[in-house]
Amino acid sequence: MASLQTFKASAHLQDGVQVKVSSRNFGFVIDEPKSLGGTDTGMNPVEALLASLGACQSIVARVYAPKFGVNLKDFFVEVEGDIDLDGFFDKSEVRPGYSDIRYTFRIKTDSPRDQVEQFVRFLENKCPVGDTLANPVNLKLDRIIIES
Repeated sequence: MASLQTFKASAHLQDGVQVKVSSRNFGFVIDEPKSLGGTDTGMNPVEALLASLGACQSIVARVYAPKFGVNLKDFFVEVEGDIDLDGFFDKSEVRPGYSDIRYTFRIKTDSPRDQVEQFVRFLENKCPVGDTLANPVNLKLDRIIIES
């Protein structure tokens, strides 16, 4: 029997390109840097995506380290990605999203290297955000509600 869980979030456009996002009882502001027409009051959506990947990998690391006998003293993820902005600005036919995303794990541990490498291989395949980025997902507009 599947244990399907539905997560929800909302985004409310404010002045300019500033957006208030929320999920459950939590929220923050997403904006663009001034160079992209924003007011630089928060990370932009593609930066938030990278941060979500790093956060997800960190949580998976914390949850599964004991199963692999890895003594996780510290865990830090650096994530970077490449986007050709001509796709977003409709200047060429390139995709508007990331073409490449790279990450580096900094792991402080006294556990043996082979144990840590086995743990990392598992982690890479168990992160829901990483899986969502690496594999096609059914993304569709559910409905449009027009208010007057």
